[in-house]
Amino acid sequence: MRSTRGTDPDPAARRLALLAADLGAPEPPEGRATPAPLPRPGRHASRRRRWSAELPGLPGLGASQLTVVALVVAVGVALTAWWVVRDQAEPITAPVAAGATSSPLVDVSAPASAAATEGTGEVTVDVTGKVRRPGIVVLAAGARVVDALEAAGGERGGVDLSTLNLARVLVDGEQIVVGAAQAPAVVPPGGVPPPGAPPSLVNLNTATAVELETLPDVGPVTAQSIVTWRDTNGGFTSIDELLEVDGIGEVTLDKLTPYITV
Repeated sequence: MRSTRGTDPDPAARRLALLAADLGAPEPPEGRATPAPLPRPGRHASRRRRWSAELPGLPGLGASQLTVVALVVAVGVALTAWWVVRDQAEPITAPVAAGATSSPLVDVSAPASAAATEGTGEVTVDVTGKVRRPGIVVLAAGARVVDALEAAGGERGGVDLSTLNLARVLVDGEQIVVGAAQAPAVVPPGGVPPPGAPPSLVNLNTATAVELETLPDVGPVTAQSIVTWRDTNGGFTSIDELLEVDGIGEVTLDKLTPYITV
């Protein structure tokens, strides 16, 4: 039988050759990652080759951590956009209507009240002089002097009513003097009596405060005192009763006597 030992290579020499080949292969540079070996064909051939996504010095992030980071970034962007829009917003000024002015409103309630008063159908008159109840009386519109006299209690005994027109229709706001010696002096239209020189005798029972001020040494205060005394006592029966009025003495009475009557 022929021996085959001389034809096969020496096992020891074959191992030495393999070791020499391994030692002679070049090593990769230090610090450089060695790519993962390609998978061998087989049932794992469809798997994708994965590379490390990690950067040097940073830890790896999972899917849940990446979701949280994305939400934080989105909220920050939304807040920044809102703040920018808010700073740029300008106040809206309401348009002013055409014809509008800043003039104060006019109160029209006073004319309305006056119209309502005029429509009440009443007249108010002042009955003074020699009557039983001198004062203000309110009568229906269209009433006459005789009605006002009756409302004041009637005239006192012995009073001459010839100076009054009892049938005259009353005027709202007028004064009726009962027992006057004569009608009040009438100033012509446009005529103004000079101070201290009345055009005619002034009747103390019918003259107004303005007419009394035309008398010598009679001012607004004294004129009003004369009217007040007349209303309180029912009129003057003689000129000498002026001495009972505040502010009038003997000297003043002597100056007034030529210009007054009752």
